[in-house]
Amino acid sequence: MDLESMRARAVAIAEQYDRHNIAAGRGARSTGDLALGFVGDVGDLAKLVMAVDGRREIPDARDRLGHELADCLWSVLVLADRYGVDLPAEFATMTDGIEHHLSRS
Repeated sequence: MDLESMRARAVAIAEQYDRHNIAAGRGARSTGDLALGFVGDVGDLAKLVMAVDGRREIPDARDRLGHELADCLWSVLVLADRYGVDLPAEFATMTDGIEHHLSRS
């Protein structure tokens, strides 16, 4: 699946979440809500990485790692969409800058 397809699917799921939350009497998720959820997912990811690396005990950590990485990616894709960030362009600029910096070292 290419990045644009992943972005479109992530946004569609976010819209489904918003419809579900509104129907349940809660509001749609704000960008702040999404960012806080992302922070929680990153924390969960860090714990799983520690477990996979043998520094923490979590059953099935290796099996759960991919799911948590995908959760984080979903948040990044939705946040980028909501803020109008062109991720491929930003990624290219960022990695070009790193390569330039490293080539000068």
